Amino acid sequence: MATTGWETVRDRLRARGLRWTAQRRALVQVLATTDGHVTGSELVERCRAIDPATTPSTVYRTLDVLEDLGLVRHGHGAAGREEFHVLPEVEHGHLHCDSCGQTLEIQAADAASLVGALRARHGFVVDLSHVTIVGRCASCSGSPPA
Repeated sequence: MATTGWETVRDRLRARGLRWTAQRRALVQVLATTDGHVTGSELVERCRAIDPATTPSTVYRTLDVLEDLGLVRHGHGAAGREEFHVLPEVEHGHLHCDSCGQTLEIQAADAASLVGALRARHGFVVDLSHVTIVGRCASCSGSPPA
């Protein structure tokens, strides 16, 4: 595995009192070869291909710990389904086209004016990783990006 933090997961899980089981090994193996976003159900399926005894509860409990360790971050897609971003480098939100289904990432700088306005007006601090704005992409709306 690459030197991205995956090589220390076993010791870090054990330090939290968790056993290094075949199911957890399968999840780490799947995550170490996954880029971007993936749903919990997709992870369960991929893990079951490696270890058929994988249970959803073990996958989700382990994902919670891996999020505490900074190796994954959960967010919510356009339909509200929980998704996990593997090895998140920067906080980001999403734009989701309700016509074609395309999803684009929006970086903090792109959302700065909206986030700043919400904080100034309401004192509300936005967790951008949970922000998904639904609308129409440039192709579907017929309006090219600026």
